[in-house]
Amino acid sequence: MKPHRLRMTHNLLLAYGMYKKMEVYRPHPAQDKEMAQFHAPDYVEFLQRLTPENSKEYLHQLQKFNLGPYTDCPVFDGLYEFCQLYTGGSIDGAMKLNHGMVDIAINWAGGLHHAKKSEASGFCYVNDIVLAILELLKYHARVLYIDIDIHHGDGVEEAFYTTDRVMTVSFHKFGDFFPGSGDLKDDGSGKGKKYSINFPLNDGIDDKSYMAVFKPVIQKVMDVYRPGAVVLQCGADSLTGDRLGCFNLTLKGHGECVKFVKSFGLPLLVLGGGGYNIRNVSRCWTYETSVLLDHPISNNIPYNDFFQYYGPDFKLHLTASDMHNLNPKEDLEKTKVSILESLRSIEHAPSVQMQQVPPDMYLLDDAAALEDARDPDIRETQRDVDKRIDKETEFYEDDNDNDKHEPEPPSRPSRHTKSVASTAASTSNVASDNEGKSS
Repeated sequence: MKPHRLRMTHNLLLAYGMYKKMEVYRPHPAQDKEMAQFHAPDYVEFLQRLTPENSKEYLHQLQKFNLGPYTDCPVFDGLYEFCQLYTGGSIDGAMKLNHGMVDIAINWAGGLHHAKKSEASGFCYVNDIVLAILELLKYHARVLYIDIDIHHGDGVEEAFYTTDRVMTVSFHKFGDFFPGSGDLKDDGSGKGKKYSINFPLNDGIDDKSYMAVFKPVIQKVMDVYRPGAVVLQCGADSLTGDRLGCFNLTLKGHGECVKFVKSFGLPLLVLGGGGYNIRNVSRCWTYETSVLLDHPISNNIPYNDFFQYYGPDFKLHLTASDMHNLNPKEDLEKTKVSILESLRSIEHAPSVQMQQVPPDMYLLDDAAALEDARDPDIRETQRDVDKRIDKETEFYEDDNDNDKHEPEPPSRPSRHTKSVASTAASTSNVASDNEGKSS
């Protein structure tokens, strides 16, 4: 989960030249009031105060909130600022989708799906996914969350376990494996009954077996639930060769999930997640960016700042290992049929009453609002939608470089313009394919 993997992804995206089809945005640092839309205020306040130097003064709180040296959520310099940036990137992506400014938004720094309301968990401190979904729910009656990380998306499922406005679908390793949740029978509660879907898997699942269950389940979900927007968590620890994972997926299999979800043409927020082989993480998210852009890239990795990491073959794609697939076809079919039958029992897509749309973001005070209005890189509010600066040439060194002058505001893009956003380390990128193809 180290930010170094994000630097590697960012550099590889640049080396492949995909920035030429991308708009790049810097995320606003998410504020405490935004995080408190899901997380407990005392937990957010504690993250603000906590540093490696003063951590010994907060032993009781460390235990209460599951942080510290004896947990999987260590304390490090810049912890809160790190949470602000990856969370802000996901919220910004959701906001741009809401206003039709992009069709697809990517935040590879996001996707931290284990964080709970008052507890850090599994290297996740703030659940940017939940906060982004809450933003999407301001404009969409129903939001679908899909998780292809090897670990169960427990934090997101728990947050929306009792509502039918969010359907969560997680494909994950189940059994003696963190976080230990995600049984097939865990399907929601109350109004959210049957709106939490879990597909438990065993070690060694390969591309063919994964696609045999992923596509039918997601197709049925789309047909029955009819979401207005989709959030896709692309944890790369489900790839072959991961240090913590035990699946046998290649980039092509993992990327096929992304391609299939994209094919429905719905507003799509794509997020990162787990991944503990940093070479494969950067390979995966670079390849999936190309899938979202419909921009084929070479299997030969171009020279970049981290070129030596990809030796000895310096190839993009991975070869599956010879590990045994412990997912018999009969078991997968049985689980698939059970899920499809459960989905058939949902009579129709749930509806909601019309109400006034909440504001896009919380402004701390008038001074903060004024500062945001002066800096278009921080974040755009509804007031700025029709006054956006075209950042198509953000990375170009020529007379059209936005660093030199600001062009005239363009007309609002068509909803059929392909757009993608990507965040790496301290930047949030929104990409746009301006070739005029329809989504």
